[in-house]
Amino acid sequence: MIDPRAIIESGVSLAPDVVIGPYAIVGPDVEIGAGTRIGPHTVIRGPTRIGCNNQIFQFSSLGDAPQDKKYNGEPTELVIGDGNTIREYCTINRGTVQGGGVTRIGNDNWIMAYVHIAHDCQVGDHSIFANAASLAGHVNVGDWAILGGFTLVHQFCTLGAHCFTAFGSVVGQDVPPYVLISGHMARPHGLNTEGLRRRGFSSETLRQLRQAYKVIYRSGFTLEQAIERLHEMTVECPEVGLLVDALSKSTRGIIR
Repeated sequence: MIDPRAIIESGVSLAPDVVIGPYAIVGPDVEIGAGTRIGPHTVIRGPTRIGCNNQIFQFSSLGDAPQDKKYNGEPTELVIGDGNTIREYCTINRGTVQGGGVTRIGNDNWIMAYVHIAHDCQVGDHSIFANAASLAGHVNVGDWAILGGFTLVHQFCTLGAHCFTAFGSVVGQDVPPYVLISGHMARPHGLNTEGLRRRGFSSETLRQLRQAYKVIYRSGFTLEQAIERLHEMTVECPEVGLLVDALSKSTRGIIR
């Protein structure tokens, strides 16, 4: 299952059925779980932990040193969960001590060609990154988020669960859950309604979330007033709680 032209250095832990293509390089302190397939010419540096049933396509670079001038060789790591697809030429770096030491990718994510995920980013589950979407350091991406092609995200931003960024979006502040954004600089353009329907959100829940969107963006409330009103709405619609949590924790401010 390992092509003889691949280079597997000492200190690598591979499940018995891992497939590694020709000219791939897997460095020390890398663990790869069952059912994962590594494409040709891929380079994986450690410490890196890759779970089960991932498919990593050719020419990707995973777990190399962070692009951070403060980095001084500390043993930080990259952790990738299960069931992810990582397409050609993706670059995902390890963390930094200052950022907690770990870059983390969850489960069942679809990461298309030329995507860059920088040091200390935390990506949840079921996200889609279209071609050439790029995260600067310390970015958090919630479950089910979709990033359009060539989306650029500033460091320390948070993209909430179920949000959607149109192609070419430039994101300089936090994106609340459920919200659709586009533009340079990105601005809100309603809810990611189609995505929410596909995930089984009921018509009544969508109605409540539309009201929550109006509270944030069309009521004239300050952010503090909007949070207070949204908190009241969680009694009838628990899904609004994601908005309350995101707005309460935002440190960069939200796209508004």
